[in-house]
Amino acid sequence: MIEVSNLSKRYRLGSIGATSLREEFTRTWNRLRGVPYPDKTEFWALRDVSFSVQPGAVVGIIGRNGAGKSTLLKILSRITEPTIGSARLRGRVASLLEVGTGFHPELTGRENIYLNGAILGMSRAEVRRKFDEIVAFAEVERFIDTPVKRYSSGMYVRLAFAVAAHLEPEILIIDEVLAVGDAAFQKKCLGRMHTVAEQHGRTVLFVSHNLGAVRSLCTNCLWLESGTLRQQGPTDAVVNDYYKAGSLAPASLNIALEPRLGHHGEQLRITALTLNRNQPILHGEPFSFAIDFEARSACEEVSFGLGLANLDGTRLMSMDSDLTTPRFTLKAGQRGRVECTLDRLLIQPGLYLVDLGARSGDFNGLDYLSGIMRLEVLPGPSTPSTLIRDSGHVRYPGGWSIASA
Repeated sequence: MIEVSNLSKRYRLGSIGATSLREEFTRTWNRLRGVPYPDKTEFWALRDVSFSVQPGAVVGIIGRNGAGKSTLLKILSRITEPTIGSARLRGRVASLLEVGTGFHPELTGRENIYLNGAILGMSRAEVRRKFDEIVAFAEVERFIDTPVKRYSSGMYVRLAFAVAAHLEPEILIIDEVLAVGDAAFQKKCLGRMHTVAEQHGRTVLFVSHNLGAVRSLCTNCLWLESGTLRQQGPTDAVVNDYYKAGSLAPASLNIALEPRLGHHGEQLRITALTLNRNQPILHGEPFSFAIDFEARSACEEVSFGLGLANLDGTRLMSMDSDLTTPRFTLKAGQRGRVECTLDRLLIQPGLYLVDLGARSGDFNGLDYLSGIMRLEVLPGPSTPSTLIRDSGHVRYPGGWSIASA
């Protein structure tokens, strides 16, 4: 059980105290009169944050850099004290916040495992029962009797996570330190966190910028913004609102006045593009776009197309209207809109450039705009953790089977 009430944390920047006798006198005089004195050296990392977490819950904490996520976890882990408010945690707490914390660098991996167990209040016999499982999970069997100061950052994180996740804490607090590990170990860590919560009924707090991992692992979510708790609730709802508020959803683009090359745009001009009805574009989810146009003269056998390219300009996929729909005949002065919908967008999460065009017949280009805007594909509910990055740009599902040779 975690109960956080009116939590605030203030840091002082630069010099501490008054810089002159006059400033000290002014500060004291204002305080006696009840007048607040502005202090430019103060920074509030958290402001009046309150929430509760029930036993066995898996809660994600999201927000941009500087939102207060790490400060909150440090307070919950008893690394730092709040300036105002309180945080009550019932049960043993294990935390993995950043590389370099939690272990004594001069001690071996074996000694640090027992040290961490003692800190959690476990006996040596209890730790001994878990020892082999911890070492196997961390994949450091050959180096278990080596001082951890000689470990690579990946080895260090593997052992630190294994210790935190296997020594039976009631509350497990994980910051986005897993990014240091390799893909296979990251996947194993996410699976272990799920097991800790589902099978052992432990409480997990998970901070991550990987919203796909947060969606797949967490049932509820906290959204911190500028040190305040902006929203809490079911993960999908909070993450969707976070996308929208962060202007990650693409807006409609008016391109009527964009400059063209050559004769493009003279007979037919594309005037606007709307992606996904201005909603976030999610991997594995339906995707749509609409192209507004104006025919400045009569045009025969017209088709429209949209392409996606990587940031180097290499075309990755194209969607052309004449592959599924007869070509259009347009009258001079005719304005309209063509729309396209995909059942699932299978391109990988990431940033892409949008190419847009219209042609008459097979080769007569009527209008063309290259790299007219950036499109961001975000992890969707069905996206495996994007900490596990596959090669390539398209993730295409298929039915797999195995047969004996």
